[in-house]
Amino acid sequence: MLRRTGAIGTLIALLTALFLATPATPATATGPFARPADGSCGVLAPGATAAAERAVDAACGQVAAGVWYTWGGGHGPRPGPTYGKVDSSDPASEHDPERLGFDCSGLVRYAYAQATGADILNGDASAQYYTHRTADRFTAADGLTPLRPGDLLAYGTSADLHHIALYLGAGKMVEARQSGTKLMVSDVRLGGDYFGAVRVDTAAVEGPVFRTWGTGVWTKAQPSVRAARVYAFPGPTTVRIACQKHAEVVTAEGYTNDAWSYLPDYRAWVTNIYVQGPAWLDGVPACAP
Repeated sequence: MLRRTGAIGTLIALLTALFLATPATPATATGPFARPADGSCGVLAPGATAAAERAVDAACGQVAAGVWYTWGGGHGPRPGPTYGKVDSSDPASEHDPERLGFDCSGLVRYAYAQATGADILNGDASAQYYTHRTADRFTAADGLTPLRPGDLLAYGTSADLHHIALYLGAGKMVEARQSGTKLMVSDVRLGGDYFGAVRVDTAAVEGPVFRTWGTGVWTKAQPSVRAARVYAFPGPTTVRIACQKHAEVVTAEGYTNDAWSYLPDYRAWVTNIYVQGPAWLDGVPACAP
């Protein structure tokens, strides 16, 4: 019979071996994240919400399946791969009508639809970047430090965003990049026309929601046409409005109005001339003095 001290030692050794042989617990939004074994596609940093992690997983699933980039792909009646169209500006897209897949915004749309069960990002790259479902917004100058997996990376200019991708963490992104290629993982391209990033809020939208009209409509740092420009809406855009106030009189598009709305998602103002509705918006409170 083993002595008591020997039995304890043997038990400790067995428990240690069992612990080392036990697989790691899968990652959750509140626990340690699971880095993909091959480092290719997956959640590569902590801090993402559960929905953002599901979006990354959905996009990475399409990468693993070898799905093609196809121009206009992913913009059917429901989120999911579709056959593309020929982009007259890109000779490499001649076979896109034969390829079932996604373009950049089609992939983002699909990823977040899979993550949430709702088609919350239906639109092109500009519509997705300027979504009213915004938890936070970052400029190019912010770099990668504040970003989390699932954030949307946008490329272009304020008035013309032409590409969007999903951040993975560790300086990597998953994207539908261009005709003639399949969905891929890339190093984040911070130079050139990198514009910034947006964090998607998948919760219920709070506050009054309106839609702008017009093209190239600039928001302003203050309620004045002379104030610094912040963002330009390339087309009609759904926006949350926190409050409105009487400020500088503006004449545009045949209208004159002194009412301005504050857009909390952009920390910026827009003249009510470009907000669909009456001159003084119904259901929007006046800003505090």
